[in-house]
Amino acid sequence: MRRLLPVPLTAAGFAPFGTVIERPAGQGGRAINGGTSRRHDLLADVDLQAEGGCPMLALFHAQARAFPLRLGELERHRLGSQTFVPLAGARCVIVVAPAGQPLSADALRAFAVRGDQGFVLAPGTWHHALLAIDEGDFVVIERRAAAVDCEEQALDGPVELRLA
Repeated sequence: MRRLLPVPLTAAGFAPFGTVIERPAGQGGRAINGGTSRRHDLLADVDLQAEGGCPMLALFHAQARAFPLRLGELERHRLGSQTFVPLAGARCVIVVAPAGQPLSADALRAFAVRGDQGFVLAPGTWHHALLAIDEGDFVVIERRAAAVDCEEQALDGPVELRLA
């Protein structure tokens, strides 16, 4: 059985699969609200309008998973991105494989997501369903349309996800 260990989520490491959401280091941004806040415009690539889609804001309440965990299938959304932002510091692991390629257990990558980070999955990116380390709430922004855009596929071999 193939074993998979997550690496820390970084913008560079996650770039082939999407975008990391986190407050930029340093001052950055621009002052708003009379100087009491700083605005950081983070995302210009949220893609939700293909084939008549529109943005939908949801709240997922996730139970903590028990690790190690055996992975059996992944899913993808070809017509829209999917954004996850934890509330109250909930951590998770995101398991992904490249879009545009056949799904293979050998192509899987896992990233440990801190409770102060979020991520955007690019359209077509293979990913496992939400894998919460801590029970908690996640704000999810995804595409809503008349036709469901979720393709699931079994892995071509067993994979065990461990945290360490």
